Amino acid sequence: MKLNVRELVLLSLLAALLLVGQVALAFLPNIEVVSLLIIIYTLFFKKKTLYVIYLFALLEGLIYGFGTWWIMYLYVWTILWGIAMLMQKEKSPFIWAFVSGFFGLAYGTLCSVPYFIIGGVKTGLAWIASGLMFDVTHGIGNFVVALVLFQPLYLLFQKVHAQFYE
Repeated sequence: MKLNVRELVLLSLLAALLLVGQVALAFLPNIEVVSLLIIIYTLFFKKKTLYVIYLFALLEGLIYGFGTWWIMYLYVWTILWGIAMLMQKEKSPFIWAFVSGFFGLAYGTLCSVPYFIIGGVKTGLAWIASGLMFDVTHGIGNFVVALVLFQPLYLLFQKVHAQFYE
């Protein structure tokens, strides 16, 4: 997948937008726009969204350090990208809100993989159990954010994509 300079700049800006969105909402427990934006990016930029995801993860690591959580960012967001790729023909805001909400609910379980590997079954299950209430709020937050913002963001990115690739 070869990128020209315009695409490199655009994808870098999209990664920066993920970072800004994540930092701006950091004061709210598990309320985020990253999931929705990755879905929207995937619908328009397909495989190129992987560049955005990994640049976002790199930026997060540079800001917050490269811990176990950082490894999770490499595969968790890629899983969401894969789901969006499989469902890319879907246009219903409600379906995308459901996908985003379910992803938020499953986020802690998806992030438990390194703990199962490092500490075994008890550690992995403890990780899941300790974050269950946060995962519930994450799922609800993702559902509401996507339900409210999917349509306006989709329309905005239709215009951006059309102008960029004309």
